[in-house]
Amino acid sequence: MTDRTILVVGTYDTKNDELDYLAEVIRGQGGGVLTMDVSVLGDPATPCDYSKHEVAEAGGSIIAQAIAGEDENLAMQIMARGAAALALRLYREGLFDGVIVLGGTMGTDLALDVCAALPLGVPKYVVSTVSFSPLIPAERLAADIQMILWAGGLYGLNSVCKASLSQAAGAVLGAARAVEKPRFDRPLIGMTSFGKTVLRYMVALKPALEERGFEVAVFHATGMGGRAFESLATEGAFACVMDFAPQEVGNHLMGSHISAGADRMTNAGRAGIPQLVSIGCYDLVDFVGWQEAPERLRGQEVHAHNRLLSSVMMTADQRREMAREMCRKLATARGATAFLLPVQGGNEWDRPGGPLHDAEGLKAFVEEVRHCCPDNVTLTDLDAHINDAGFAEAVLAQFDDWIAAGMVTTG
Repeated sequence: MTDRTILVVGTYDTKNDELDYLAEVIRGQGGGVLTMDVSVLGDPATPCDYSKHEVAEAGGSIIAQAIAGEDENLAMQIMARGAAALALRLYREGLFDGVIVLGGTMGTDLALDVCAALPLGVPKYVVSTVSFSPLIPAERLAADIQMILWAGGLYGLNSVCKASLSQAAGAVLGAARAVEKPRFDRPLIGMTSFGKTVLRYMVALKPALEERGFEVAVFHATGMGGRAFESLATEGAFACVMDFAPQEVGNHLMGSHISAGADRMTNAGRAGIPQLVSIGCYDLVDFVGWQEAPERLRGQEVHAHNRLLSSVMMTADQRREMAREMCRKLATARGATAFLLPVQGGNEWDRPGGPLHDAEGLKAFVEEVRHCCPDNVTLTDLDAHINDAGFAEAVLAQFDDWIAAGMVTTG
């Protein structure tokens, strides 16, 4: 008997020894193992639980097609589609509890698709020669993915690479044993924000929403937080979203690497989830603090938040562009959508006398929102700052109206 089962994925034709070693460590710790071969040309030393033929077929193809194309990139994409589809099916059937994938750049490309296909809360470990590399864009990363560098393991087992492999094997099994997955036993509110030094509405809203019987998850809108938020929205996990920190939309628009992806601020609307939207830090573009600012933002005022993160103040024209982009995304929403517009400002630093105050820039943004707001969105001007009590009160009033109208599920 084993308490947790781990799905081990890799190209068994070239990495059989390394993948078998992972399985041995997991079994040695009392875990169970399922194996999946994503090879194209060769075969494993011994049959896997799920063969390359089953993987290709799960993606709507066959191995012969992957080989006939004579293109390793296209072949691995065929296998990635199949591995992701098969892994999700096996998980839904209750056949494994966590996944570990081993690979170089080709295997990592596939691993990212496999991990992205699985729900948040499923332990996902990738052992890769390019872990933490800038080769991997943020939008390819599952919200709770874990990675470890496959050090010294490009060709064959040795004591150096075993250090990485054994850690990863123990980590995924330990995570599968320890994880407390989202229960969704209360309706869930997804909220975006930043820390209390800049945005404070969650301090009042979270307990008020919990008193109404809701669970509240606040996502830090610095790229990966937005990815997690959008991933759960895609799954329909939220009863309502309060997307009050849209800065990741501006980051992506302005070319920052701190991006939650092109689909930021679209998935809740696509799923028909009611959404309240506002302007927290709309006027700032975050970028990697140890890199040069995105080209189109160079020469503009910079606020260094820490050694990892800096923020550029948008110009009035860029704020108008941000307003148009937000409205364009909200126009696709299928569910109830309300845009709460606090006309006195969107973060603690932009108040009069604050270091980032720009009355003309704020005015430009507000006017553009009013001009571009789509017909499917209810726009409400608030004579308040986003950190004022009046903003939180307006949020709760709109939310209570939606509950009374049956637009937000309460249980």
